[in-house]
Amino acid sequence: MGEASKFTVVTEGTITTPQGFKAGGLHCGLKKTSRNDLGAIVCEVPAVAAAVYTLNLVQAAPLKVTRQSLASGDGQLLRAVVVNSGNANACTGKQGEEDAYAMRAAAAEAFGLQPEEVAVASTGVIGELLPMERVNAGIQKLPAALSAAADGADEFCQAILTTDLVKKEVCVTLNVDGRKVSIAGAAKGSGMIHPNMATMLGFVTTDAVVDPAALQGLLGATTDVTFNMITVDGDTSTNDMLLAMSSGLAGNERLTPEHPDWDPFAAAFRYVCEYLAKAIARDGEGASRLVEVNVQGAISDLSARAIAKTVIGSSLVKSAVFGADANWGRIIAAVGRAGEPVNPETVDISLGSINVLTGSRPIPFDEDEALAYLQGDTVVIQVHLHHGDGQATAWGCDLTYDYVRINAAYRT
Repeated sequence: MGEASKFTVVTEGTITTPQGFKAGGLHCGLKKTSRNDLGAIVCEVPAVAAAVYTLNLVQAAPLKVTRQSLASGDGQLLRAVVVNSGNANACTGKQGEEDAYAMRAAAAEAFGLQPEEVAVASTGVIGELLPMERVNAGIQKLPAALSAAADGADEFCQAILTTDLVKKEVCVTLNVDGRKVSIAGAAKGSGMIHPNMATMLGFVTTDAVVDPAALQGLLGATTDVTFNMITVDGDTSTNDMLLAMSSGLAGNERLTPEHPDWDPFAAAFRYVCEYLAKAIARDGEGASRLVEVNVQGAISDLSARAIAKTVIGSSLVKSAVFGADANWGRIIAAVGRAGEPVNPETVDISLGSINVLTGSRPIPFDEDEALAYLQGDTVVIQVHLHHGDGQATAWGCDLTYDYVRINAAYRT
């Protein structure tokens, strides 16, 4: 990343590090355990907002509500997002839609806002109505749970998890017009991950002054090369949403692509999204390894993306990685079925630094060395097509027995 040296990763940073943001979470009874299941991010000023949503034709009620909030008023402004886990409020008909609007109204009243200033997100089991009595009681307690300190962000991160084993958050800072700007993110996702816009749920906060159209454009373009390049199981959720909010309290000149500091800002924004996307892939349900697929030499970047995601999404490739089997045949087969132009005589494949295929012909390699490499925490598959200048990277995980165990009893 050419501009990577222009931002700093803040080890202890959270989604509340950017000026103007508070967050919090609590348990309201949606989950059978005592883990947090309701949270919120609130901005002290109207924040410029942008969002991308799942392209699954079956979409949960909260997405309609959030779209309506962002379409209201001038410039896509939000003050808060309220999120629940444990219940997706998807495929719940008219009642589910009414419940999502009721969540928005309750949060607006609790935080002293207008309903249109609030976004709503949900994740969890599909097809069950929200127990609104519990939700409303929890929302009334949320204002007291909000904090600009790290503990508020931690409680929020815990509140959005479902089958996730770890919370996912990151923060960076950089200088824009000589002023310190922070960008931070939090996400959840472990299963039903094959986004066609974003992740299960993701939230990005920044205190930069950003043009609304520029922020929406940046979010969409960044999603294409980060969240849209991960897969765990090939399933695109009904609830996928990525939401960005900018308080503007850093006081810089408004950022647009013409601003001299736009490229460093965009690079830092991409780092945040890529970090979260890779964290989701690493935490895939039952996963034991992060898998990265790098494709070079495609006819275009778009073609390279399709090929990389086909390889990373192959159940046979994922199973081979789990078994530490250097089965390059599964990799080239996935390359060939991606539906993209490929010269079948010029494909090179490497596992890390171990070359296993050159010019589509097998070459001798040390099986024990490959076994040791594939047993590591991260496996990188390199594919060079020698067919053009296109390149792309995708991330995923291995396919283990635990994935079946977790999803065979998700509801019970």
